[in-house]
Amino acid sequence: MYELDFAIDMVEEQLVRGNLRWLANFNEIHKNYKIGDVTFPLYAQGSLQEKGFFLSRIFSAFVTPRYKVHLLIYTEQNFDPKLIRKLVLACKSKFDAEDWIFLGLVQRDALQKATKDAVANIADKNVGVVVYSLASEEKICSENVLGKGLAKQLKLTEASFEAFDLPNYLKSFTITFSLVVLFLVFLALSGLQNIINPLSMLIAVAVSLIIGHRLYKNHYHMKLSIDSKGFQIWEGKSVRKGSWTDFSDVAIYVTPKRETCLRLYSKNGSVDLPLSRVGLSRKETYVIVKQLIGKLETAR
Repeated sequence: MYELDFAIDMVEEQLVRGNLRWLANFNEIHKNYKIGDVTFPLYAQGSLQEKGFFLSRIFSAFVTPRYKVHLLIYTEQNFDPKLIRKLVLACKSKFDAEDWIFLGLVQRDALQKATKDAVANIADKNVGVVVYSLASEEKICSENVLGKGLAKQLKLTEASFEAFDLPNYLKSFTITFSLVVLFLVFLALSGLQNIINPLSMLIAVAVSLIIGHRLYKNHYHMKLSIDSKGFQIWEGKSVRKGSWTDFSDVAIYVTPKRETCLRLYSKNGSVDLPLSRVGLSRKETYVIVKQLIGKLETAR
């Protein structure tokens, strides 16, 4: 069942990081949320109200509806039409009629035709349903705006993490700016009069900002993607892949530059998963990866 647990963890991580803000501003998360005799492993509550800049708040207050938005995740070996109907009715009985309900269902088995038909025929415009199969990696959603929106935004089996790395961007900017200044000095020594002036230096800064960002993205920017089977690490354009089955243990490791990583151990050595450089919490990530390695180790 670790695949289903991992899917729940991935949705929770997306909520915490604000990756589902295009659906709503979710600000309250519950684990094992009970509605009648149904227990949802994950429930998040939010609204469509903006909480950013002052003008956004004013616009939101007068234009955006004030009803609540609910996201519920449920996992099962296989969903049949009867269970889907039960879950939808449970949600409708709990929340107000005008509230938006997003229902994400994750099952281990492949999707059956009866399940697809049940989801496609959901008529309530305030309930969006997505069913995802871990076995076939197939997804089906209700044919309404909420269902299609949830299917587009919700990633149930994979999560990608990245953050802007200011020190390495400054490094890229400095390299580029130095080269531009050297070029200006070369032109000045070649006989061009007044080539080094405030305007040329301003242009040098602007060029360095643009080219430095490209240099940073191509060589230094770090991105980490993990799923139930393994991980991928991007540093610039270089990519490294790994499978959890190749590793037997994990530890939190702090580099000489005081960057936090997860060090994965195998018979062939170790691999470091970046944490601080992609903005990940070491505690939560350690627990998730430890569980993945442990459960796959047990399965072997």
